[in-house]
Amino acid sequence: MRHHNSVRKFGREKTQRHALMRSLARNLIRDNQIKTTTAKAKELRPFVEKLVTRAKTNTVASRRLVMTRIQGAPEVKKLFDTVAPKYKDRKGGYTRITRMPNRDLDGSPMAIISFV
Repeated sequence: MRHHNSVRKFGREKTQRHALMRSLARNLIRDNQIKTTTAKAKELRPFVEKLVTRAKTNTVASRRLVMTRIQGAPEVKKLFDTVAPKYKDRKGGYTRITRMPNRDLDGSPMAIISFV
């Protein structure tokens, strides 16, 4: 039974799940919005919002910490230079999940996650 287990596993091992979140976060920062399944978007939201909150304090330590989380130099630069300054006065809720029709192939619920 999975009482109080809120982690979605996506049928992957731990390292694969972390790689998936890292890749989705890099794509979201690079493109400002991505289309993915609803479950992946719901897992990605807190991951990215913690990164944006960390990026609002533009220090070397926070840059290094964010770099270890997403491991993409151009995305980290964009996060610190363009994305985070937009939300300087905002306390949270940097992303929006918009539901879309189910995917035709397998019927999975789809969503678009984007920065507000």
